[in-house]
Amino acid sequence: MPAGLAIVLGVGFCGLFTALAVLVGPKATNPDKLKPFECGSEPIGTPRGRYSVRFYQVAILFLVFDIEAAFMYPWAILYRQLSIVPAPPGAPGAFMVSAFGFAEMLVFVAILVVALAYVWRKKAIGWD
Repeated sequence: MPAGLAIVLGVGFCGLFTALAVLVGPKATNPDKLKPFECGSEPIGTPRGRYSVRFYQVAILFLVFDIEAAFMYPWAILYRQLSIVPAPPGAPGAFMVSAFGFAEMLVFVAILVVALAYVWRKKAIGWD
C-alpha cells in the first residue's frame, strides 16, 4: 500500500509540474530558437546520419579492455592479502607467500589476451 501511494504521488507530481510548465511557461518562439544548437556553431550535416558498424565495434572493444584495467586496480591493492597463507605449524615465520593471487590475475589476463588475439585476427580493431 505505501509503495502504491508513493507511485501515485510521484506520477501526480510529474503530471502537475508538466502541466504547470506548459500553461505558465514562456511561449515566445522564433525561427532562431527552433534551430538545433550544437556547441555554439552551426550544425553540419543531418542529425540522422548513420555511423559505420565499425564505430560501435571499436567503442564496445574499448569498454571491454578498459574494464580490464579497472579490474586490475583492486587486485593490485589486495595482492598481498590474496597471496599470503598461514604457515604450517613448525615452519619459520607466521605466513608464507602463495601463488594464488598471481595465478588468479594470470588466468584473467590470459582470457583477455585470447580475446584480443581473436579480435585482432578478425580485423575488428585495425584501421584501414
